[in-house]
Amino acid sequence: MSITENSVLIRFLTAFWAALTGAWANSGLARRADDLEHALRKGAENSGLCQFVWREGAMIRLWPHSASCRLFTALANLPCALVKWIYKLGRPVWDGSLAFRLITALGGAAPLLIGLFLLVMLVVPHAMWNNLYGLLGAVALTAVFVLGSAVRSKYRLELDRLGPYMLLYMGMICYGLISSLSIHMSVRYFLFHVTCFLLVLLLVSSVRSYAQLQQTAVLAVLGITVAAVYGCYQGYVGVEIIPSQQDMILNAGMPGRVYSFFDNPNNFAELLVMLIPLDLALLLNARGWRGKLLALVSMAICVAAIGYTYGRSCWLGLVLAVLVFFALQNWRFIPLLILLGLCAVPLLPQTIYNRILTIGNTNDSSTQYRFAIFDATGKLLKDFWYRGVGLDPDLVHRVFEQYPVMSNGAYPIHTHNNYLQMWCETGLFGLIAYLAVLCFQLKAGVKSYFSSADQRVKTLLAASLGSFCGILLVSIAEYTWFYPRNMFLFWVIFGIIGVCVKLGQMPPEMQSGRRRLKG
Repeated sequence: MSITENSVLIRFLTAFWAALTGAWANSGLARRADDLEHALRKGAENSGLCQFVWREGAMIRLWPHSASCRLFTALANLPCALVKWIYKLGRPVWDGSLAFRLITALGGAAPLLIGLFLLVMLVVPHAMWNNLYGLLGAVALTAVFVLGSAVRSKYRLELDRLGPYMLLYMGMICYGLISSLSIHMSVRYFLFHVTCFLLVLLLVSSVRSYAQLQQTAVLAVLGITVAAVYGCYQGYVGVEIIPSQQDMILNAGMPGRVYSFFDNPNNFAELLVMLIPLDLALLLNARGWRGKLLALVSMAICVAAIGYTYGRSCWLGLVLAVLVFFALQNWRFIPLLILLGLCAVPLLPQTIYNRILTIGNTNDSSTQYRFAIFDATGKLLKDFWYRGVGLDPDLVHRVFEQYPVMSNGAYPIHTHNNYLQMWCETGLFGLIAYLAVLCFQLKAGVKSYFSSADQRVKTLLAASLGSFCGILLVSIAEYTWFYPRNMFLFWVIFGIIGVCVKLGQMPPEMQSGRRRLKG
């Protein structure tokens, strides 16, 4: 504690924050905010629409007890049942084998292994990364978990926790493969979807305490921090300016956009949008000053890096993520955040300030390009709105080539929008299933936030919900799954929300991991 006590900066920041919160608590504005909150709560409680949205639908209520849930969960757990049976038959041999004991031990450390997988995924340079590594990693992690379940009676693949909409969504993904105009081309992205499903299922099944979830989050944040350090280095030394990535007239004087290990600045910025909120949660949840300091330094580096990407949609996504986080944690801070944000605008570097001014400018070539793509997408959907063309943006690009070229003489590579891309690939019912699984997870997360007893779980859940909302906003202007590493992380965030919901349903001592779980 002597370091923190002797630090002038930390003492100043602590005193400033205490004075600020004290002044707010005693202010008339705070009292008006309390009155407003009370009125809004009362209005929501008496609102038929709010009650309809907040209630559990019949499908969700019946799902855990349905024959479909029991059937699919049993099928998913056949491998676990098999290894338990083998272990029971050959227990002396299993317990006497060093290799089997090692694998069994690793099976109990699945959250740590998932975190290490994310760490490696986030620091491998683009030239060295193969998207097949994601599938191999997910399959290997699932196999280790299944083998580890041999000696842990309560370990199983908790498919039932994913809800009916996830199975409906995966069913539409299977439809997108078998109904594809080219099954051969669609296999690649089908395997990416399988990778994402395995990561979600493994996260929800293996994490059994906040401490385990924190391990996964810390390693993921460590990975993006390493990438951010390299991104800041690129920003310092400069990178090549690519005219297709920025309007050279409206953004005159803007340097090249950094991309770190990810080939494209938008890809890098999207990863930062998803992980900076988790870093913020780790900062608030850290018990000691070392953890808080490391999280603060990491966040500062990541925020600088996302500035260097000059990704406008990702800046907006990050702003939304932070607003959602504080809206859940304490919505009274939002006016203060907005005020601080406005005060910070004059302090921004001129190139970033100029870039902000181009947001929504219809004369910007990037904006015009997107509208041209949306127009081309509308023409494609007139023919394939109900069935889709099949999985994989390369297949969608090939179908685009059957239509007139855009004004620049090119065909769209993809739709530049996750929702339109899902519609083009899987048809109208695929889009509905996709929206349903997103809404279900967000609703489950918000409801769990208000019922959970562990504040650390609530903080990480608020960060995950903010992160998810932020990337969903970015997905309106970008096809964030064109780069599969971003797709994998998207569903990891989805899985973290599911884990927090699961932990929120446990007794407080089990949420935090203070009581050892049997089996």
